[in-house]
Formats: sequence, structure tokens, C-alpha cells
Amino acid sequence: MQTLLAFALTIAILIAIHEWGHYRAAVAMGVRVLRFSIGFGPELLRYKPRRQRPGQDTEFALCAFPLGGYVRMLDEREGPVAADDLPQAFNRKPLGARAFIVAAGPLANLLLAVVLYAALNWTGVAEPQPILAAPLAGSPAAEAGLSGGERVRSAVIEPDDRREVPSFESLRWILTQAAVRQRDVVLEVERPGDAAPRQIRLPIGRLGLAPDVQLLAQLGLTGPWTPPVLGDLQAEGAAARAGLQTGDRVLRVNGQLVSDGQALRRLIRESQGRRPLAFEVERGGRRLVISVQPDRVEEAQTVVGRIGAYVGGPPEMVVVRYGPWEGVQRALSRTVEMSELTLRMIGRMLIGEASVKNLSGPLTIADYAGRSVAIGWQAYVQFLAVISISLGVLNLLPLPVLDGGHLMYYLWEAVTGRPVSNAWMERLQRGGVVLLILLMSIALFNDISRLFG
Repeated sequence: MQTLLAFALTIAILIAIHEWGHYRAAVAMGVRVLRFSIGFGPELLRYKPRRQRPGQDTEFALCAFPLGGYVRMLDEREGPVAADDLPQAFNRKPLGARAFIVAAGPLANLLLAVVLYAALNWTGVAEPQPILAAPLAGSPAAEAGLSGGERVRSAVIEPDDRREVPSFESLRWILTQAAVRQRDVVLEVERPGDAAPRQIRLPIGRLGLAPDVQLLAQLGLTGPWTPPVLGDLQAEGAAARAGLQTGDRVLRVNGQLVSDGQALRRLIRESQGRRPLAFEVERGGRRLVISVQPDRVEEAQTVVGRIGAYVGGPPEMVVVRYGPWEGVQRALSRTVEMSELTLRMIGRMLIGEASVKNLSGPLTIADYAGRSVAIGWQAYVQFLAVISISLGVLNLLPLPVLDGGHLMYYLWEAVTGRPVSNAWMERLQRGGVVLLILLMSIALFNDISRLFG
């Protein structure tokens, strides 16, 4: 139920903001708005203000199914218009005014993202510190010289684009941008006790890595550093049977130094429970060696070792917060960069350099909405900002059924001096509907594959 409510709230907010953009632009351009509706189906609420803006007579409605919305304007193409009202008809407005009204919806979604990101920047977000866990052996990160425990100070994608890295999430975003641009990244890192920072080049561009959810795994980066301590133990698990306790810090396994929680998990999983492991642990200032026989567990058609304990403590956190002006600047930059990422990913999918499996539909959005709400309001606000950017960018694409398609019509009108004919517009609309249904079908198939595959 929480997932369903979170999804409905998300869609309602995004559609309301989108249609509000069209509405405010229409009012500003002197177009009469007849109806502003959020949702479809049976009406839940209907409201018509007694005091309207000059020339306006707008009815506001909220309907049962918040999966769309519309702003109905006075327009001769939709019905007869009295001679006195013609100056307020949408189709009688100059080309620039019509284009502004159409573009205002997607721009409102982008503006919402800026506001949301700015709010997060001002309030501060707790994120893992940019300290790296031990990379996978033989991975690009390991071959570049990373071994785990390094703190990332800065990153360079382009020669004149050096960025401070305040958190692991900031690092993740920088690496994603590098993958979009197909550029290597130079990290400035240091470990405790180092005389000076050193530079590590991650060959993202040289390897042609894609900017998807597998990017970090392809580099061999397993996440932020976590201490190799044991959390809650299952009563009948291998750890409890062997005498391990919550809070034990694991120093070595079979004599091999354990650098962090990720490395400890890998050692346990890769053992496949074939033989006992000698855990050297620190407990209350003492060092103990305890023999642990991991359980053999089948997982995704392979056998892994499990000890029935939460392995690894929480990562070290930092609150990332910015001042009023810097918060707005970073919000604008993040919105622009996310928009660029969306467009580049669409372009890569069109030319076959990225898989259409990256497309997500309503089931994935609903799933992420529910998860983010469960985590907390900040996670939900971040999620809402990302989806708002996606909606804004997608609506600007030149597909006939979208706002971007109408802008293409106006571009044709600006170049040729005459509007697109009704016959051509009808053909383009039909083609756009077919293409949109195809994209939605692919996205829905991807959703089902992710959630139930």
C-alpha cells in the first residue's frame, strides 16, 4: 500500500507541476484557460474561483486516476469561439507565445528539480565518506593502483574540470558523467600515513564503459569502505556456532589481512563452505583465533559460503551541506548535468551503444518511490527530482504526441511561414502514438524483467 500511495503521490506532483507550467504561461500570454485538470476518470473535486484573473474563466478539477492531466485553452480548432473572445484564443496568439506556452510544462518540471536539489543542499544530506573499499582482484581499479582504504579528494574528467569529492555519492555521479562523455577519470587519493596524495587514472573512456548501474562493478569498485566487524548473528548460524560475537572485528582470515567489510564478505562467499576458516578477531582488546565452518548455500545457480551474520559495519558518514547561493548553483548544475545524461543515454540507445534495458517504466518508478519513502524524506526528494528531470527532458523530445513535437511544428512554421497542415499533423500524431506505445511496452517489459525475472 505504501508503494502504491508513494507512486500516486509522485505522479500527481509531477503532472500538477507540468500542467501548472502550461497554465501559468497561458495566463501570462493572455490565453483563456477553460479547464485545469489533474488526472482522468471520475471527478473527485471541482472548483471554480469566484475571483478570476482578468479574462479568465478557469475550472480546476482533480480526478480519480492521477496518471495524466491537461490544460484546456480557448482554441478555434476545438470549437467555435465568439468574435469578442478571439484575441484570447490560443491559435490566434503569435508563434513565440504559443511556443512558450508549450515549452513551459517541461521547463516547470526542470525548475522543480532545481528547487528540490537546492532544498537538499541547504538542509544537508548524510552520505558515505569517499573512502574506497578494496577493489576486486584483477579489476581496472586494482590494476590502476587502488587497494582499499583510499580517501578520494578530487576528480578530473576534463583538463579544466577539477571537482572536489565530498562524498561517495558525489564520486559515483562523477564516474557516471565520465562514462557518458567516454572520458577517463583522474582521482586524487590518499591513505592514512601517506606523505602526499597520489593520482590514479580510471580507464573509463579507454574501456568504453557504459553509464549504467553496472559501472562501479565493471571498474571493480565495490562501494564505500566499511569496518570488518560483525553485526547481528543468527542464533543457529555458522558464526554463532563457532563462538563469534556481535562487535568482533575481523583482522585476518586464514592469515590473509582483511581490509574492510566488503573484502570479508568476499572471502566468506568465495570459500563456498568447503573447509573451516581461521578468523583472527579483536574482542575487548584481546586477539582470538576462532575456527568457523561456513554454511554452503546455493545462490543464483552457484554455491557460496555464509556464516549467518551481518558482515561489515556502517560506512563513515558525512553531512554534505551548502550555503544559500552555492546550494542554488549546485542545484542548477546538477539539473543540467542530469538532463545531459538523460539525453546522451537516449542517443546511445538510438545508435545501439547502450541497451534499451536501461528504459524504466511505471512498475520500476513505483518500486523506487516506495523504497525511497521507506528510507526517508530526503531519499524521496532526490528520487522526485530525478523523475521530474526525466519527465521534463522526455517531453521535449521531438515526438508528435509530446510537447517537443508541437515545438517542432512551430519550428516548421517559423521556417516556412505556414503551419503544418491538419492532414500531416494527423499522420504524425498517429505515428507518434505508435512509437510511444512501443517505448512504453519496452519499458514495461524491462520493469517486469527486473522485478520478477
